[in-house]
Amino acid sequence: MNSMNLENKRIVVTGGAGFLGKQVVAQLIAAGADPAKITVPRSRDCDLRQWDACQRAVTQQDIVIHLAAHVGGIGLNREKPAELFYDNLMMGAQLIHAAYEAGVQKFVCVGTICAYPKFTPVPFKEDDLWIGYPEETNAPYGIAKKALLVQLQAYRDQYGFDGIYLLPVNLYGPEDNFDPRSSHVIPALIHKVHEAQAAGQTQLAVWGDGSPTREFLYSTDAARGIVMATQHYSGADPVNLGTGYEISIRDLVELICDVMAFQGELIWETDKPNGQPRRCLDIERARQAFGFEAQVDFRAGLKATVDWYRQQKTLQPV
Repeated sequence: MNSMNLENKRIVVTGGAGFLGKQVVAQLIAAGADPAKITVPRSRDCDLRQWDACQRAVTQQDIVIHLAAHVGGIGLNREKPAELFYDNLMMGAQLIHAAYEAGVQKFVCVGTICAYPKFTPVPFKEDDLWIGYPEETNAPYGIAKKALLVQLQAYRDQYGFDGIYLLPVNLYGPEDNFDPRSSHVIPALIHKVHEAQAAGQTQLAVWGDGSPTREFLYSTDAARGIVMATQHYSGADPVNLGTGYEISIRDLVELICDVMAFQGELIWETDKPNGQPRRCLDIERARQAFGFEAQVDFRAGLKATVDWYRQQKTLQPV
């Protein structure tokens, strides 16, 4: 296993101030990176949809870890599919090209499992990425991100550019986005249960029928996997990052209600979309390629996420 020493590397982490990015920066430092040599561009100063911003971001950098994305749940994907396609494609494609031109040693692209076909055999194997079209509600986002895999493989073939592509499963954890207009399923549900409790409600409405399954990876586990891949993986093939543990939305909602001690009735809004029927990853490639395995127990991770969210709520001014 080839290993990259991070000690003297100049590293830029796009999206490094975000939910996952903060954890990646912490894991980089834990793995020996010099905090003074880690750069985190902010979107207000560095709009990666603009070519000159991409050039500035990668100048004199050794490693680029690309986490920045315009992302959200089913609601945002239905409302703004064009923005999600354009923003994510332009950010990634320009950043990869700028990094190649600047002589960056390694490019780490964090993709999305929304790139997988709607009816991928479970567990999802990386070799099945191209056997069908993604789930319609998030296809524009998923295809934009999947195009970056094609770009990295092409740049590897033509230029010898060391770019790797990782596919983390749905993430969760403290500091996630809990805005109900754009959040993913776990933070959205935690927010919804909290609001129901605060209002003294005895019922909780939930989108869909509860039948889809999902897999979730705690943010610190995901960050550790990204850093391990940065250090120890230089292959052309995409790599899943997950736990291999599949849970139905119905069981997830009931577990969150249990962790939060909400005992009201669940009302399933079956006229609302379910999203992709099943999601569970084959995680063998990550284990074999760079020794990654998730460590955080799911219930314990949920409790930590709920505790953080409730603490933030108590700190907010009334």
